[in-house]
Amino acid sequence: MPVPPSRGHRHQTVRVHPALVYLPGDRLSLTELGAARLDGHVVEVGEGFLPADTVEGPEARALSLSVLIPPGGALCGPSAAWVHGAGDLPPARHHVCRASPGTPRLRPGARIVTHQAALAPAQTLWLAGVPVASAEVVAMSLASAAGRDPESAEWLRALVEISPGLAARTHEALAARSRTPGRRQALELLSGLIDQDVVTR
Repeated sequence: MPVPPSRGHRHQTVRVHPALVYLPGDRLSLTELGAARLDGHVVEVGEGFLPADTVEGPEARALSLSVLIPPGGALCGPSAAWVHGAGDLPPARHHVCRASPGTPRLRPGARIVTHQAALAPAQTLWLAGVPVASAEVVAMSLASAAGRDPESAEWLRALVEISPGLAARTHEALAARSRTPGRRQALELLSGLIDQDVVTR
């Protein structure tokens, strides 16, 4: 599934109070929120809704997906890329990994892809209380999977497009690893993205 472009803008780092993110069934039903959207009062963001005049940033995106994260989980992969600002629409299925090495194995869900890899504290960002893999970790995982998964390649392109220097940092980090699966294809893809980054800036 192609990743919708980011319309050439970068999401602002905006603090969003959790009360501004409406999740269906919490304070209002999905039917009520749908009616409010039709009236122009709210806009759909991930699994939730925001007041129409609220800036959609990483915190709002993270909060909108919080309902899907199992206990001990953190957003990763394409889902974390979207939270960081890649693309305008979230992935069809969301990716979660363990938020720390001490977290038990995650249970699979109908709408999530679970990864049993665990994030280290330095690899985790807490956005409005929601654990999310850092952009560097996300770029590394997407690059490593890109050779066998075109969707990962598209999400990587969308992420580096709004993150100056990320392609180069990921290439450097991956080049230092000798036994990463998919390393050769990932380095080739990142080299092309670095060239595009230089041309467009």
